[in-house]
Amino acid sequence: MAMATKLQCLPWLLLIHSTFFLVCHTTALTLDHASGLHPVVLLPGSTCSQIEARLTDAYEPPSPLCAVHKGDGQWHRLWKNAAAPDADATCFADQFSLVYDDAAGDYHNAPGVETRAVSFGSTRGFLADDSAEKELCMGKLVEVLERAGYRDGETLFGAPYDFRYAPAPPGTANRVVSRFRQRLRELVERASRTNGDKPVILVSHSQGGYFALDFLNRSPLPWRRRFVKHFVMASTGAGGFVLLMQTLLPSSGTSTSASPADVLSPPQVRMIFPGTFSALPSPVAFGDDTPLVVTANRSYAARDMPAFLAAAGLPPQAVWLYETRALPVALSLGPPLVPMTCINGGGVPTVEKLVYRGPGGLGAAPEVVYGDGDGVVNLASILALDTVMGGDPRQEHYRSIRIANMSHLGVVSDALALERLLGEIFYAATPAVDARAM
Repeated sequence: MAMATKLQCLPWLLLIHSTFFLVCHTTALTLDHASGLHPVVLLPGSTCSQIEARLTDAYEPPSPLCAVHKGDGQWHRLWKNAAAPDADATCFADQFSLVYDDAAGDYHNAPGVETRAVSFGSTRGFLADDSAEKELCMGKLVEVLERAGYRDGETLFGAPYDFRYAPAPPGTANRVVSRFRQRLRELVERASRTNGDKPVILVSHSQGGYFALDFLNRSPLPWRRRFVKHFVMASTGAGGFVLLMQTLLPSSGTSTSASPADVLSPPQVRMIFPGTFSALPSPVAFGDDTPLVVTANRSYAARDMPAFLAAAGLPPQAVWLYETRALPVALSLGPPLVPMTCINGGGVPTVEKLVYRGPGGLGAAPEVVYGDGDGVVNLASILALDTVMGGDPRQEHYRSIRIANMSHLGVVSDALALERLLGEIFYAATPAVDARAM
């Protein structure tokens, strides 16, 4: 397979099942029985990681019901696989909330609440028995990798994370994400060491892409080139998506399970986290004069996001935190400087503009204008990858693959997309192919 150094914007991909499956199957057998598998580390999408909580004696519950686990020293499941647990909404909101500490310049749990992501190092930390949640949380991908010879904890690893948090600019206090980066580095080194010093292949989905990019760009370049064979980023754009703006509004009425803000904000509990801000539309992908939200009084483009957040009812501190933490990260998004493949869907109606014509403004139901994308991420954000990642002269190898008529979720669950994703993993791991020289 002859390839140029940079292959950007492969056309909308229509795979021929029989031919591609034969290639993948043959490559898998060759890797498994001849040279061994390169270890793979998965970073799932938003809300997939399971979160446990432990309540210390310092916890002050809002009601006696919320004190059931107080002081017992035991961890209990607070969040399980993309859906808030069937528990008292008040208790859940109190124990799952984050507090911004002005003195520390960082977020932390409510006093007396300790949290952790379950089963770091294993994909079991974000798998689920429910079929819908399994599809959302890379369960189908894990299945095909295991059929190809990968084994959890041996050649296949998972890096669940606390999705409430988000990367922040260098020099900004961000204890939880910093700790995640350290643990991921140790996991990558261990995965390599226990697999004959082979470098790993990182594979992310959705929000996991932001954490993976932050991890790679904060790691020394010699370390990256030693330990990371390839980075496959699925269903992540370079500039956020418009749907998130709709879900931030109390009257949004949306029900898209792939949208983190919607999942995290059931009708009885409205919570906005740093992780929510990460995927707001940014000027990196959306033009200064492209209206994303229109009301009778004004319109909001990506550059007007602080004004939109204020109009949506967020407190001044939340708007300030967006401006000082989330926005700088979005504007400085850059390539990982390791071989990279971006895989995205497209051809699916995707929220592109929200029009509020009535006197109720943002409190009313909008007229939704749809455009192209994967149903969550807009085409503009997907195309911006070719400039932000592939257009950087320092990024020596970059591939952009877009699969026609494929959704945000489908990229990691549809059989056609999984064949393509698996093919990228195996191609990167083929001994005869040095991705750095492509």
